[in-house]
Amino acid sequence: MKKTLLLAGVACLFSVSANAMDLNREFKPYIGFDYVYSHADYKKLAKDPKKDYNSGAVNLGTMITPYSSLEAFFQQSGERKSFKGTIDQVKTEFYAYGLDAYGYMPIGCDGFNLLGTLGLANYNMKVKYIRGSQDKQRMGYRAGVGMQYNFTENFAARVVGRYSYIGARNLDNLMEVTAGVKFMF
Repeated sequence: MKKTLLLAGVACLFSVSANAMDLNREFKPYIGFDYVYSHADYKKLAKDPKKDYNSGAVNLGTMITPYSSLEAFFQQSGERKSFKGTIDQVKTEFYAYGLDAYGYMPIGCDGFNLLGTLGLANYNMKVKYIRGSQDKQRMGYRAGVGMQYNFTENFAARVVGRYSYIGARNLDNLMEVTAGVKFMF
């Protein structure tokens, strides 16, 4: 009886190890780089700053299953200059960081995936006038859809359209288009 229980316990350990090895294949870390075009919807400052931004983003993520991943990102925009009247120059920029969840759905052709994303981000918006400046942080949510093409098992390119709701006093939302690559380890 003791030998049978011992053998059963050893068999259970080997089966748990085998399952853990399968899970390790699904957890696949990756790093990505994106170009981001953002269009800002300003409320009261609609005539003052420029509304279009070019940004760069770096993201680190991991595939959880073959059809989902979690991704942390950091995005930094370039500074935009515009003029208010003839005296005041207005400079605006923002950066954001947060976490996105991605879902993938393979479509007809090999390597093509539709993707959807939901996430949370902390946005820091900076507005500089000659007479002063504002620096505001605000937590917002993001949702997007796009397409990804896997060139190889380790290299992919994607395009995503995203709506980011910020709800700040002067900045309501961002409409974004991202295009980038990612390398999976």
